[in-house]
Amino acid sequence: MFATAPRARPFMTVDVFTAIPYKGNPVAVVLDASDLDTAQMQAFARWTNLSETTFVLPPTDAGRAQGADYRVRIFTPAAEMPFAGHPTLGTCHAWLAQGGQPQQADRIVQECAKGLIDITRSVDGLAFANPDTRALPLPGNLHLIYEALGITTEQVLDAVYLDNGPHWMCLLLDSPDTVLSLEPDLAQIQALGHKVGVAALYQESDATPLIGRACREAEAFSTGLRANVSGPARSGSAQLEIRAFSTTGTEDPVTGSLNGAAAQWLIAQGHLQAPYMANQGACVGRDGWVSIRQDAQQQVWVGGQTVSCVQGSVLL
Repeated sequence: MFATAPRARPFMTVDVFTAIPYKGNPVAVVLDASDLDTAQMQAFARWTNLSETTFVLPPTDAGRAQGADYRVRIFTPAAEMPFAGHPTLGTCHAWLAQGGQPQQADRIVQECAKGLIDITRSVDGLAFANPDTRALPLPGNLHLIYEALGITTEQVLDAVYLDNGPHWMCLLLDSPDTVLSLEPDLAQIQALGHKVGVAALYQESDATPLIGRACREAEAFSTGLRANVSGPARSGSAQLEIRAFSTTGTEDPVTGSLNGAAAQWLIAQGHLQAPYMANQGACVGRDGWVSIRQDAQQQVWVGGQTVSCVQGSVLL
C-alpha cells in the first residue's frame, strides 16, 4: 500500500450538525495528505468505514488564484465523491482547529472536485454555500423506489431528482409521521442505485408528531443526552423532518448535500421559506439540526454546529 514509509499526520474525527459529541454525523479528516496517492486515500477511507473520510491538501495554483484556502478530497469506503455536505463542514472545522488562516476574514474557501465552495461562520456554526443544483429526469423505476420505501403515490406531494454533486431522489411526503415511520427495504434501495431523501413539513399548529416524540423520548431515556439541550442551533423548532437512504444500504444520520439540494427545491417550489431548521437522525439514534438560510442573491446556505471527537495523529 505504501510507496514510502508511513509517517504521522494530524488527524481528527469531527461530529457535524450537532453541538453534542456523537449525536451528529462523523467525518474522519487527515489534515496533511501531501504525497498520498488515490489508492492510499481510498484504502484508508475503506478502513475507517465512516460514510466519508477527507484528505486536506494545499489548493491547486488555479484554486489559490481564485481564493481557495485549502483543497479536500472526499472518499466513501467505496469511491471518491466530488462534493459532500457534512464532510465540507467537518473538514473546515478541523482545518480551523489546526490553525488554518483563511485569506478572507469573513469566509473560508474550500476547493474540491465540484469546484470552489464558500463557507461562513455564524452563531449557528459553520455553513456552506449549496453548490449549483440542477434537476434531472425522474428515474424510470420511481415506482420501485416507492415500493422499497413502503409508500403509496397518494403519500407523495412532490418529487424531483436533483444533482448538486451527489444525485438525490427527493420526495416530499404528506407528514412528518409518515417520514419517521418508514421502514424501507435498504437492500432494495441499494440495488436500485439511487440515493433517496424523504422529507415532510411541520405545520405551525403541529405538536411533535407521535412517532417523532416516541423516537426522541426513547433516545433521551437511553442516552440521557436528549433532554434539556440548548444552544444556537436548537433555539427554534424544526420546520422540516428529513431522512436519507444511501446506495450503500444504510440510512445516513445527517446529510448536508441532501438538505442543500432539498432546500433549493422546496424554496423554489414555494413549499417552504428560508430561514428554517431541519431535523434528521432520530430513527438512527442521532439528533442532527441543519440550519437553512438564503441570502439576498438567493444563495442557499446549509449550516450547523460541529464538534471535535477524536484528535491526534495517524500513521499513513
